[in-house]
Amino acid sequence: MPVERPEDYARAMSRAFVRENDGAEVPQDLPERPVSSHPNFVTPHGLQQIEDHIHELEAAREEPKRTEDKDALGRVDRELRYWQQRKSSAKLVEPEATPAKARFGVRITLRYEDGTERSYTLVGEDEADPAHGSISWISPIAQSLIGRELGDEVNLQGQRAEIIALAAGA
Repeated sequence: MPVERPEDYARAMSRAFVRENDGAEVPQDLPERPVSSHPNFVTPHGLQQIEDHIHELEAAREEPKRTEDKDALGRVDRELRYWQQRKSSAKLVEPEATPAKARFGVRITLRYEDGTERSYTLVGEDEADPAHGSISWISPIAQSLIGRELGDEVNLQGQRAEIIALAAGA
């Protein structure tokens, strides 16, 4: 469009560097979710959680596909790739029925010097839920417990505790 007056030129130039929204959403490039370099050990419950995530995400893809929401679809696809990778690398570990040592999949009950008791189940990174007593097998607490036996004393977070029970994780 020819510009005949200086004010028209200034207006045209100010608009030249503004991206107009043509109605098409441009998905933002999302970085992939980082994947741990540790072996992906999972309990049977953890494997089921991964499969549930995949199923939920596959279902969640339908709405953004239908509405052509590329941003939402990109976010769902990113999560789906993460969980599919975690499933493909999963190494199922079945806990022993009556474990003799603290190890992956085992629930360890400790009694601290002040008499309080606390239980931890050593699980995979993706299934850890510390608020409910499930901690990742690579966490510092888990690493302090792995290989210990009933009656062993450990120092956790500056407190001494005795292992008073070992059981197959729930």
